[in-house]
Amino acid sequence: MTLSAVVFDFDHTLTAPGRPRQAVLDDSTEAVGAPDLTREDYLDAHARHLDSDSRVPIFADLLPDDAETNPEELSDAYREKVAESLREVDGVAGLLADLQADYDLGLLTNGPSKAQRGKLDRFDWVDTFDAIAVTGDLDAGKPDERAFEAILSALGVEPSEAVYVGDKPETDVEGARDAGMYTVQVLYDDGPDRHPDADAHVERDALAEELPKILKRL
Repeated sequence: MTLSAVVFDFDHTLTAPGRPRQAVLDDSTEAVGAPDLTREDYLDAHARHLDSDSRVPIFADLLPDDAETNPEELSDAYREKVAESLREVDGVAGLLADLQADYDLGLLTNGPSKAQRGKLDRFDWVDTFDAIAVTGDLDAGKPDERAFEAILSALGVEPSEAVYVGDKPETDVEGARDAGMYTVQVLYDDGPDRHPDADAHVERDALAEELPKILKRL
């Protein structure tokens, strides 16, 4: 079947943090006088709230009961500092503009809707997508098949007609594969391990140049 749609992950695929996320978290807690938090604990709490509309439940889980900091205040500070630290991957705008001529384009990203949409709003090329799904607005997050079904439904394509481009082995590669999609794993220094079952792999620094070639081979 002919490939008709390309769906992207957002964080660490089309964008990359300009600073380590632990440093961003440290700046956020310091800004509002909150106790120190670890990136590992944050990620664990984040995974429990993929269908939330904000990071408030995440920080409510993380802050001790006697903390004087309001979870909403910390959520707002972290959202602002994460957005400020994001950098687009080289060539993304041109890549999406070129792909738009041949494919329907979708974006499926895990996370609270308020936080993720705040990040998306920073980049003009987001308007190139035909459909965007944030798991905070859905019943489940990646790798749950329902998340992939939501973006495929929005695009009006069958799983076998679509490819998912993302970096995480379980969340992106295995999740999209189990949903019936082709998969392209994005690789980068200090990133997740290479998944052997991905249909293709691409270095993030070469995404704009190499992805169109990969899509033609699928």
